[in-house]
Amino acid sequence: MSRPSSHREILEALSGIWVALLVAILSSTIVSNALPTILAELKGTQTQYTWVITSMLLASTASTPLWGKLADLFDKKRLLQSAIVLFVIGSVLSGFSQNMEQLIGFRVVQGLGMGGVQALGQVVVGALLSPRERGRYSGYTGMVISAGTVGGPLVGGFLVDWPGWRWCFFVCVPLALVALAVLHKTLHLPVRKQHVKIDYLGATLITGGVSLVLMWVSFAGKDFAWISRESALFVGGALIAIIGAYFVERRASAPVIPLHLFKNRTVVLAMLGGVAVGTAMFGASVFMGQYFQIARGFSPTKAGLLTVPLVLGLSISSTVSGQLIAKSGRWKSFLVWGAFSLVAGLALLGTIDHRTNLVLMGAYLALVGVGVGLTMQNLVLAVQNGVGMADLGAASSTATFLRSLGGTAGVSVLGAVLAAQVSTKTLDRGSLSPVVRDSYGDAMGELFLIAAGLAVFTVIAVLLIKEQPLRDSVEDVTPSGSGAQTVATELDSPVDTEQRIVDNSTPAVDKLLVLSSDAGQDVAARSAALRSTQNSLPSGSRIVTQPVPSGLR
Repeated sequence: MSRPSSHREILEALSGIWVALLVAILSSTIVSNALPTILAELKGTQTQYTWVITSMLLASTASTPLWGKLADLFDKKRLLQSAIVLFVIGSVLSGFSQNMEQLIGFRVVQGLGMGGVQALGQVVVGALLSPRERGRYSGYTGMVISAGTVGGPLVGGFLVDWPGWRWCFFVCVPLALVALAVLHKTLHLPVRKQHVKIDYLGATLITGGVSLVLMWVSFAGKDFAWISRESALFVGGALIAIIGAYFVERRASAPVIPLHLFKNRTVVLAMLGGVAVGTAMFGASVFMGQYFQIARGFSPTKAGLLTVPLVLGLSISSTVSGQLIAKSGRWKSFLVWGAFSLVAGLALLGTIDHRTNLVLMGAYLALVGVGVGLTMQNLVLAVQNGVGMADLGAASSTATFLRSLGGTAGVSVLGAVLAAQVSTKTLDRGSLSPVVRDSYGDAMGELFLIAAGLAVFTVIAVLLIKEQPLRDSVEDVTPSGSGAQTVATELDSPVDTEQRIVDNSTPAVDKLLVLSSDAGQDVAARSAALRSTQNSLPSGSRIVTQPVPSGLR
């Protein structure tokens, strides 16, 4: 692969990806502090509050595996640019929404573009850099993701207080156009022409199954009971789709999610660990804005400022850990400490109510930020380190998919819990009674206790992960059970019918046979030369030769 040869050139190549990631993630969180105002103006409900966030995350999550598969088949750069354009269209339409139904629908379009940007951004980074180099730059990526995830509420609060909530959508458009321009100028990837075959049936079944699950957890408990005929239809339909997807993926020549990825213990555990991280990341940013505004009575701008400890904890931890991982090549210890920090921070947030000291809350949020910063990018790094170039797109997108799935399901479930405990038809802060404010504040603690319980699974997953030192070059990896065997290859190496790089070098046993054959031919030639020389010597002269070893005759 022709990669940038200097640190500066690498930063230039990655800059467009980082801008695109920032825009995509910012769009999902920038509305969190604006939602109380939006719902008051558009006459929304608590259920619609959750769905403004969930609809975008649902579209992003469901489309992520397909984007990743397309990255293995088509030009990654053009795909990433296409995803940004789709995102811009959704952003503009969302800004012109006249009611909650329109806003939720246009957020789906935004989510489709966001899914492509998130998945393809990880894939491109994996294609540009070796796993060891990714450790160095994962800190920067983590900073970008943290800035978009947690800095969004701060920016959104400022926009609501000044130009108006519609600018929460419009502000992303110029940034997205900047990302397009930077990508066009700085990102250069080799394009390999391949025979393209897309598993449309598998993609449809996976998307449908995941969508039904997320819709069920969003509606159950509010629109119908958890145990009801409607729940049975949702769950039954999801199971049929997911089971059908499993059998389709087993037989597909180019599956959306290659099932052999799940034979690698490190990859499986890293993906599972990312589910709870997604819940913490999105849940904290979405519901903390609601807590500070409704339960504590702060303006959107102040609510955003109060989440700064979360931003700082995430940014510092992801940057420092990325640099240390790049130097040592070891990453598991950072995951372990991050998982424990995440559980501790969420558990402490589970103790809050409407009177909790704000300094203590800042410390709790910082602890959560450190946990997310040490785990989020490093889990993706562990996945990419365990697979080869042929599966890089599918593996990266599947890891992102599961993390987004955790975040989407988490927001849906936590929103359902909050709606069940606090019954109100308007979120206009001026009309809320003190009783309703207190109810919001007290209910938030239970949400984070649930998130802390989910984060325990992240602790278990990272403790069971078998650490593999980061590779120093882009290599092909052949998964084999719990480990992986690496074979160094070049991008122009021969590939098989499934576009996997194959090793056509001569096997060791064949080399021995060739060596033996060459040695035998060499001995025969020397013997003939000696006989010719012997015949040309004077009478009575002779040349003494050593016997030829039997193994070379």
